Amino acid sequence: MRLITHNMLKSSVRGVEDGYPLAIEAEEVETEETEFNQEFIEAMVGKLEWGAFVAAATTLGVAEGLPEELSDEDKGNGEVLQRIHHALLEVHVITGFLVCPSTGRKFKVHKGIPNMLLHEDEVVEDGAAAAAAAPAEAAAAASS
Repeated sequence: MRLITHNMLKSSVRGVEDGYPLAIEAEEVETEETEFNQEFIEAMVGKLEWGAFVAAATTLGVAEGLPEELSDEDKGNGEVLQRIHHALLEVHVITGFLVCPSTGRKFKVHKGIPNMLLHEDEVVEDGAAAAAAAPAEAAAAASS
């Protein structure tokens, strides 16, 4: 899992109002060089939740040279963009966990893929699903 992916993930566990950003508990991390595309990085920096990105990069030990606050000058600085590229795209969490900041629920990362599937009791029911389930639950209760 790259930090570009991490920056977009949040916990959707029932009852969680702010499941972002997920903490990273990395067990195995690899670095794989990728071609630097300055236009892509310039476009992405405006879409990143910068504080969450820097915190994640710090957790993984790859925040050196990343500014705490991203200025307009930084967005045009080739050296800063190279460092962002490295942390965002070249560092991969292979195994570990993503941890919900509200509940402590751990989501496993295996072979670089975060498993964000929820257990049945964690799923938020929308109004239509709850309404559809109510008659079936009532029938089951009546037959008991």
